[in-house]
Amino acid sequence: MSLVLVVNSGSSSLKYQLVDAASGEALASGLVERIGREGGHARHRHEGPENDSLGSNWDAAVDVPDHFAAFDVMLEGFAAHGPSLEQHPPVAVGHRVVQGGARFFEPTVITPLVKINIDELSSLAPLHNPANLEGIEAAQRAFPEVPHVAVFDTAFHQTMPPAAFTYAIDRDVATKHRIRRYGFHGTSHRYVSRAAAEFVGRPVEELDQIVLHLGNGASACAVAGGRSVDTSMGMTPLEGLVMGTRSGDLDPAILLHLQRRAGLDVDGVDELLNRRSGILGLGGHADMRDLVDAAEAGEERAALALEVYAHRLKAYIGAYLAQLGGVDVISFTAGVGENSAPVRAAALTGLERLGIELDAERNATRSGGIRVISTDASPVTVLVVPTDEELEIARQTLEAVSA
Repeated sequence: MSLVLVVNSGSSSLKYQLVDAASGEALASGLVERIGREGGHARHRHEGPENDSLGSNWDAAVDVPDHFAAFDVMLEGFAAHGPSLEQHPPVAVGHRVVQGGARFFEPTVITPLVKINIDELSSLAPLHNPANLEGIEAAQRAFPEVPHVAVFDTAFHQTMPPAAFTYAIDRDVATKHRIRRYGFHGTSHRYVSRAAAEFVGRPVEELDQIVLHLGNGASACAVAGGRSVDTSMGMTPLEGLVMGTRSGDLDPAILLHLQRRAGLDVDGVDELLNRRSGILGLGGHADMRDLVDAAEAGEERAALALEVYAHRLKAYIGAYLAQLGGVDVISFTAGVGENSAPVRAAALTGLERLGIELDAERNATRSGGIRVISTDASPVTVLVVPTDEELEIARQTLEAVSA
């Protein structure tokens, strides 16, 4: 038995997927939105045959005052529209948890003590860990007889050396307040680096790789022998690359300047850097597709935003080439990485002397699976690798309960 129910619980949403961890097949998926708000909505997709007697798709307005109600809605979706959880019972529930701090470096079976730790780490991820914990509580009530496993976004990056995760500030202050680089998108970076190794037919332990997870949130990761040795996100997901609405790297004195001269308080700075910056703040568009279209239509603001985005991305590629001492594979993944040929081209053009040769025709060709977009002569293999974080969580969950 290898069915795992994968749960991603947000502050106002519940995403789920029933996954066969052995085959990689998703039997069902769904989303419950606007938890605790008016206008709740549920979507359930049964991945079985369209002529299934229960019907395969369900969209409905629902009342979801809390996460417990959201799990009831999810169970209703399975019961009424399939597949039946009595006929396809999960052997475990895998939970995405954003922040595991320095305590959790592997998938962990959830116990009362683990929940206390997740709650205590909420100070490092106040928008995520409390919601993750609410989802755990609701899931344990809905599925009391099976083990529940926490899979942490930060865990993959716990292999970074101290030189990579340490900030150069007063050591006592940093220790007291747990200020260090944790990194995020770990499940995606782990999945993609292993999928890339399998695709090129070499053991992951033999490869030096750069994984570029480019979505609305974006991060780069240097992977040596299957282990994260550096990543662009830091103590929070704000550091690093330019993103949809987040600034990424900037001079920390800018925060002081904004408080002293612009009159922004802490919440105002938070709002500016997390929600009104990135390509939205620069180019007026948070969606990369809209930004590229605007740039191609001659909007100077959008064109500059695209150039800044690519400049930062290229800088991290160069930095990780140096950290790794060379690279075998570079992989693009997530919404932008998988679908934006202009972004990939802008990031890699001019790197030929570093052994990176992009094939323009291959880069422009779209397909659903892993594909090579570098030339046959390129010393570095460049791939597009669709990520599957749910499958990665399912696999890690099964490993944890089988150990």
